[in-house]
Amino acid sequence: MAGPLPIADPAPADGLLPASATTDAASRAFGVYLHVPFCRVRCGYCDFNTYTSGELRGARQEDFADQAAAEVRFARRVLDSSGAPDRPVSTVFFGGGTPTLLPAADLVRMLGVVRDAFGVADGAEVTTEANPDSVDADDLRRLADGGFTRVSFGMQSAVPHVLAALDRTHDPERIPLVVGWAREAGLDVSLDLIYGTPGESADDWRTSLESVLAERPDHVSAYALIVEDGTKLARRIRRGELPAVDDDLAADMYELADDLLGRAGYEWYEVSNWATDASHRSRHNLGYWRGDDWWGVGPGAHSHVGGVRWWNAKHPAAYAERLASGISPAVGRETLDHATRETERVLLATRIREGIEVSSLHTGGRHAVAGLIADGLVDARTALAGKLTLTRRGRLLADAVVRRLLETVIE
Repeated sequence: MAGPLPIADPAPADGLLPASATTDAASRAFGVYLHVPFCRVRCGYCDFNTYTSGELRGARQEDFADQAAAEVRFARRVLDSSGAPDRPVSTVFFGGGTPTLLPAADLVRMLGVVRDAFGVADGAEVTTEANPDSVDADDLRRLADGGFTRVSFGMQSAVPHVLAALDRTHDPERIPLVVGWAREAGLDVSLDLIYGTPGESADDWRTSLESVLAERPDHVSAYALIVEDGTKLARRIRRGELPAVDDDLAADMYELADDLLGRAGYEWYEVSNWATDASHRSRHNLGYWRGDDWWGVGPGAHSHVGGVRWWNAKHPAAYAERLASGISPAVGRETLDHATRETERVLLATRIREGIEVSSLHTGGRHAVAGLIADGLVDARTALAGKLTLTRRGRLLADAVVRRLLETVIE
């Protein structure tokens, strides 16, 4: 399970937001994230807030849809009472965990509650994550019929020994099946990969990329493995059972991904994400990177509205108990000050292809641009036109770019 929640102020039992959070809300998109925290097995690298059946202790998967529905209705009451404008939801994302461990009917019912509470905008993006071995053709058809538009499969690798190192249980040969079933149902498809797994070679990674390209998904995510403290993978590396992650090899793997995906017609739009065209970018995730508003439903889920951020009780039993008592499931909340909001704005906006306006940077950040151009970290042409956009080298060193932009932001 994940580590402790951040230290912050207690969240109010009624969930009400300060007026400052809703003043300009009409100018921001609004999304809903539903965190389904159940997994059949725990992957060795994962530190997300997830639970196997033996870890639920007083909570039941079959009760979750009703509990999530209760929070969605609570959210509507809170936003109304806090003076938020009436905004239809532009994106809905079911993540986890493995949302598709729940029956498709439960996921469709939760989506229906979101629709009833807020309305769902025409053309809204509705995504669920899925493991390749957690769905069949009927499930995907039911989801599409119920209003889902997109499925994101946790493929991670096409190489059996790499999947074994990650404790992934699916057979790589199932990927073409689930992609085909999703296509037949009319769903857009994303395939999600992890690179830099201990023991993964450059040839292994090429095999995974070529397997992805053979399926022609609409969207590809490729994230470098981060070894989180407290995970099984971290313990295995510490004991010498697996080699440590090779950062130089991981950088080579990123460049190979960008090369192969680019040649195949995919364009990067965020450091770790590529799409066939702008219409297939993950609009929900873009909402996070652009600082829009979202309500996170479920145990441990985080929410953000107008510079106020809060998070729910982590364990499903504690989450359910708070909802049953008629109080907010949130246990912590923080109101971001100007410096923190500016730091996060620069951090997130720099990572996406549309970039950040040079004129919006603090004086020190504007002065750093010339050096970033000289070092080949940002595109000279777009920077001179007023927009800071990362080069591929800049994407590999994105954290360093952000540090240089922020060196004198906080006064």
